[in-house]
Amino acid sequence: MNTIIYVFVILFSLILSSFLNVVAIRIPKGESIVFPASHCVHCEHPLRPLDLIPIFSFLALRGRCRYCQTKISPVYPLGEWITASLFVFTYYQIGWDKELLVAIPLVALLAAITISDLLYKIIPNKVNIFFFILFTVIHLFYRPLPFSDYLLGVLAGGGLLLFIAIISRGGMGGGDIKLMAVVGMVIGWKLTVLSFFLATLIGATVGLILLLAKVVKRKEPIPFGPFLACGILISYFWGTDLIQAYLNFILLS
Repeated sequence: MNTIIYVFVILFSLILSSFLNVVAIRIPKGESIVFPASHCVHCEHPLRPLDLIPIFSFLALRGRCRYCQTKISPVYPLGEWITASLFVFTYYQIGWDKELLVAIPLVALLAAITISDLLYKIIPNKVNIFFFILFTVIHLFYRPLPFSDYLLGVLAGGGLLLFIAIISRGGMGGGDIKLMAVVGMVIGWKLTVLSFFLATLIGATVGLILLLAKVVKRKEPIPFGPFLACGILISYFWGTDLIQAYLNFILLS
């Protein structure tokens, strides 16, 4: 029975990850996610069902369009694989529980904004607004924390990054600010603050490595969305344990 459930979860995850790719690629360009139908971005030839199987179509076609033979960016299958893996991991961690109502949309949000930020350096307003409304509605009916914690999370997440943007004169993007406001509505103020701290730590470490490796140049902007996504995921799954471990360390020091 467990095997059947995991097969279903994997298939569902692959389909959803493929859809999120479409969302992340089309919405920043102001395109509909429904029309036109999926097509090659180079020759614009409509894609057939066999061309749209997540990951497997890319491998079968050896990374090229079936119709014009142009190379397909590996960002697409990589995004599908990572996103699908996160969905499966989420189910493994949580199981069939009401918390999936929060966890699945959260992973979907972070996958969409990561791909969009990496490709276009944009976190679309439409994505942030949609998920903010969705999480607000979810927490009207299901909330592990008092609703006030989520409202404080919105203020803490959005307000903290807005303050940084003001004092740094644009050092923080508007999409990042809105994203953290949305996250505050998902996980409350404590984990939201922890998410930003972890994202900053991860971003600084990766940025230094890329700078030393001469992959990026000094003062060259790096999308912060992927680092926020990492910090948010770590906080969501293990944040409470991290906070407790830190408090224990302080008390024992």
